[in-house]
Amino acid sequence: MLQCGPLAAIAPHFFTTRVLHLRRDSPEAAEHWDAVASTIGVPPPQLRRMRQIHSGTTVAASSQPPEHAPEADGVMTDENGVALVVQVADCVPLLMADRRTGAIAAVHAGWRGTAANIAAAAVHRLQQQYGCRPEDLVAAIGPSIGACCYQVGFEVREAFLSPSSPVDLDGWFSPDPHRSDRLRFDGWAANRDQLIAAGLNPAHVHVARLCTMTHLSHFYSYRAEGAGTGRLLGVIRRPG
Repeated sequence: MLQCGPLAAIAPHFFTTRVLHLRRDSPEAAEHWDAVASTIGVPPPQLRRMRQIHSGTTVAASSQPPEHAPEADGVMTDENGVALVVQVADCVPLLMADRRTGAIAAVHAGWRGTAANIAAAAVHRLQQQYGCRPEDLVAAIGPSIGACCYQVGFEVREAFLSPSSPVDLDGWFSPDPHRSDRLRFDGWAANRDQLIAAGLNPAHVHVARLCTMTHLSHFYSYRAEGAGTGRLLGVIRRPG
């Protein structure tokens, strides 16, 4: 499991590796989910997960377990005793914590969610719901596919031409050196820039710069291994 040092000083959290088998069809899934809960310091029913839909939708979580996991790609809370979970297998896992209020958030940012500016949506929800100030937030972008490997079509670039998202197309998309019909997408830069545009101090946005497709011995990668691959987690709990 991996941690971001500056974020760890504020909130318990971690990013998992392929050591854990968390898919429902794995015989070890229940045991490994229990290990996730134990490591973050909450009972298993207090893990707050989402039905991730590649959107810009965010939800608030409480200590009262929901009847069903909400359809969303960002979850946040300011309550003790619950942990927030995001699942990825190339997409960006983004964790945030507020140094002043203790509020936390977990975000799933694939290219569609990034095009919908999910990172900024989470910052705005933290402001509105918990009174957070962007300058007090610390963010960690965990292992995910890097621009070194992330090939996309030109239609992906077009999806970012939206007034909902600050755009730096030349900074986020570059020509693929091997295929003229493809581009390389830098999801790390896009989400970092969107967080900064939402008011975070650039010094408080930390990027792991670990590509899941490059480091297959440590991480799962949908692009490299297909739909049957496992899932990685970003997990965070409010301090105290």
